[in-house]
Amino acid sequence: MKIGLFVPCYVDQFYPKVAIATYELLQKLGCDVSFPMKQTCCGQPMANSGYEHLSKDCDANFIANFAEFDYVVSPSGSCTLHVKDHLHDEKNEQLALQIRKRVYELTEFITDILKIEKIEGNFPHRVGLHQSCHGQRMLHLSQMSELNAPFFSKPEQLLSGIKGLELVSLSKKDECCGFGGTFCVTEEAISAKMGQDRVKDHENQHVEYITGYDMSCLMHLEGTLKRQKSPIKIIHIAEILNGMKN
Repeated sequence: MKIGLFVPCYVDQFYPKVAIATYELLQKLGCDVSFPMKQTCCGQPMANSGYEHLSKDCDANFIANFAEFDYVVSPSGSCTLHVKDHLHDEKNEQLALQIRKRVYELTEFITDILKIEKIEGNFPHRVGLHQSCHGQRMLHLSQMSELNAPFFSKPEQLLSGIKGLELVSLSKKDECCGFGGTFCVTEEAISAKMGQDRVKDHENQHVEYITGYDMSCLMHLEGTLKRQKSPIKIIHIAEILNGMKN
């Protein structure tokens, strides 16, 4: 099973440790992982801003980098979703459709493809899990609380095997953090207030860490935490599952 590691541009530039943790974790789980060196932005920022027609080169580059792999795995729900929904190739649309079906978010890949229910580890801290909108509502990584339906959460399932990790119950576990990609630029006041509300919910539960599967949301929350001089830290779920030392 050949795995292509798809690392979003902002993770590559600002949170390389998350990419390294993802790479190491997949290796520990028995995967043959490669990181295509010529990969770039997937084109989501342009699409979110109404310029998807200008992201054709991003699509072509993605296909050139990842066509040979059995699966493409990423530590980002939103970028995974963008590729799943928007990857196109005017010259070979069938190839683009095939690749779209092989793209998975990290926790989704571990639970659904590798069929791993728990990962053993140790992380003795109180942790709040942020449910990112794209992952929950579009990739179906967890059940939405407003539905009268059986509960499930792929990230929580994996975290349940980590010794010492106390996953707290939030008052509004499904609430958006306010990042929304370019939304935080065009509607910065609303975005900032939503981020403050999410941070407050975690603060009320006295968490030490906020984790999640989408580094973009965690980046937004980290900015709020730093401006408020909060002691709470952010950590991507890949870092916990990979056995990050504290």
